[in-house]
Amino acid sequence: MLKFAIVILNWNGEALLERYLPSVVKYSPGRDIYVVDNASTDGSVSFVQQHYPQVKIIENPTNGGFAKGYNDALPQVEADVYCLLNSDVEVTEGWLEPVEALMEKNREAAIVQPKILDLMNKDLFEYAGAAGGYLDMLGYPFCRGRIFQALEEDRGQYNDTREIFWATGACMFIRSEVYKELGGFDELYFAHQEEIDLCWRAQNEGLKVFYTGASEVYHLGGSTLSNMNPKKTFLNFRNSLYSITKNLPRRRAFPLIFCRLLLDFVAALRFVFQLKLRHAWAILRAHLSYYRHFRAVYRKRKKKDYLKNYHVTTSIVWSHFVHQVDNFNELIKD
Repeated sequence: MLKFAIVILNWNGEALLERYLPSVVKYSPGRDIYVVDNASTDGSVSFVQQHYPQVKIIENPTNGGFAKGYNDALPQVEADVYCLLNSDVEVTEGWLEPVEALMEKNREAAIVQPKILDLMNKDLFEYAGAAGGYLDMLGYPFCRGRIFQALEEDRGQYNDTREIFWATGACMFIRSEVYKELGGFDELYFAHQEEIDLCWRAQNEGLKVFYTGASEVYHLGGSTLSNMNPKKTFLNFRNSLYSITKNLPRRRAFPLIFCRLLLDFVAALRFVFQLKLRHAWAILRAHLSYYRHFRAVYRKRKKKDYLKNYHVTTSIVWSHFVHQVDNFNELIKD
């Protein structure tokens, strides 16, 4: 039997732990649960110590964000599989068993995510992960159940188990040996899309990422950075360029980066016309930061035989904004 450990990263999230940790403790009997604290200044650590003494605490000396926070803590966790769980996730009864069964039975399943539903509207999929992540031909991420800001209603249409391209960091199961072999998350990302990079690197090594709809959790989302925060815009645009640079062969990466430069300029103009000037400025800052760190990112390229079919054969931007497609099954015909 594989040993699973649930690892929750926290930064000043006492209120979130108070609300959502009870479901994790209740519905994860017999599993080790850890709270990794990123140098919080609120009462997070004392709250867990007082109310949940069975939960183990790892205290990081600094707030290194999502990537460094987990990289610093996970070497201290003994388990065959890490479940990386956001502090704003409410789990459900029986959420672990389908994932455990899949990873026990299928050794090819290196990374797995469950169904992610919206905590505030439980009939809808949630932005961060939904029913599994993909990339389009231009490297833009999207999910089954979520295309840009359009969320689908959960009608059981994604209750399957299947391979996906990337799994969400909101609730990601990853074999500890795989995490170590890949060197963990890339700390240049700080936060946002580092899980896409990790899954991309895993697949470049011949590993597989799965989704199972038999397990479901509810995600609040935006508890650290909301979708309306320009910093999130900055991180998403910059980190997407990082992943393209690292994980594609040069002959494909550089033309795609040039294409993204033009499309990101259009996106910035759209924000200007919407009078969202801070978001437009965030896109410009994202590109400036990318160019400033280009050499450091480029040196991370290690693989000669890159994954050939990394994307679906369509443009999600064209399909969604021109043809008004906001449903995965209309976009992708299986």
